[in-house]
Amino acid sequence: MLAALIAFGLLASVIGIALGVAAVRFRVEGNPLVEQIDAILPQTQCGQCSYPGCRPYAEAIAAGEADINQCPPGGEDGVVALAELLGREPKPLNPENGEAQEAPLVAWIDEDRCIGCTLCIQACPVDAILGANKQMHTILASECTGCKLCLPPCPVDCIEMHEVTPTPRNWTWPEPGRSREAA
Repeated sequence: MLAALIAFGLLASVIGIALGVAAVRFRVEGNPLVEQIDAILPQTQCGQCSYPGCRPYAEAIAAGEADINQCPPGGEDGVVALAELLGREPKPLNPENGEAQEAPLVAWIDEDRCIGCTLCIQACPVDAILGANKQMHTILASECTGCKLCLPPCPVDCIEMHEVTPTPRNWTWPEPGRSREAA
């Protein structure tokens, strides 16, 4: 019995070492360009670029399958940053994907008019809406990316988009060379 336990222990150790060596030896690196592109994108996961989120869009740009001007939440500044990274000429934002936002937005639900249909919850790509069927819903402002995907499915138009007011918690320094309003 003891010999069997020792044998299994040695076998497990050998297999563990072999797997560790194989993991190091055959490691597949991610594309660092995808990581850089994804860092520039606004992470709204809105799908306005015709991809299901920012990461798939970044992968498509890196593979040459998508153009750099398809992200309305990133705006013209995002297109310029992507052009600089990739060594391309900046293009105007593609109007087929939507319009750029001038200021960060957050959704707001008029809870008195909300009928609890849950259509907005299903449309929200970042789970920023709380509520239950036939109960009022509310927005977690800290999670909302302002993608506006909750607006079209709402049957009673109780959702509005409001500009995010700067507070000490969400205020950021503007990037060098850009005005506070453009940032």
